[in-house]
Amino acid sequence: MRFAFYTITPAGDGVCHCRMCQKAVGGPFAVFVGVPAADFAWTRGTPKTFRSSTHAERDFCPDCGTPLTFRWHDGATVSVTVGSLDNPEVGRPDRQIGTESRLAWVEQIWGLPKKTTAEDSGADFIAACISYQHPDHDTPDDWSPPLVDRPRHLSPSSARRSDR
Repeated sequence: MRFAFYTITPAGDGVCHCRMCQKAVGGPFAVFVGVPAADFAWTRGTPKTFRSSTHAERDFCPDCGTPLTFRWHDGATVSVTVGSLDNPEVGRPDRQIGTESRLAWVEQIWGLPKKTTAEDSGADFIAACISYQHPDHDTPDDWSPPLVDRPRHLSPSSARRSDR
């Protein structure tokens, strides 16, 4: 799946804490960047669409399930999940909505101890990991994930520290 938006100024970025967004992304909140629907296009592949309520639909990748968009049925904006962007840094939230469902512990996560992925899982585990997700750049039309088996000698549990 690939998409593009052809606008200089997004229609707004936001964090949504509502229960429907929590369920749609499988996390404590969803982060979106809004773009005018007229400036959004699917450039490769066709998403699956789930009508998540009487008012909205959500598009997702039919192959891997990645949540991609949120759209009001009568809206002129497509809200794209920030994590699905090639450069997620462009989606800087300017507001929070659905705060009646915000989990009480969310504000505390920023103060938790921090580690890089390599610090948490180990450099050998990272080096042996082959991602089957789409890379953060455009690819040829015939691109497919690598078909290399993962080394059997490293598993996440053996590579990670036991103090997690």
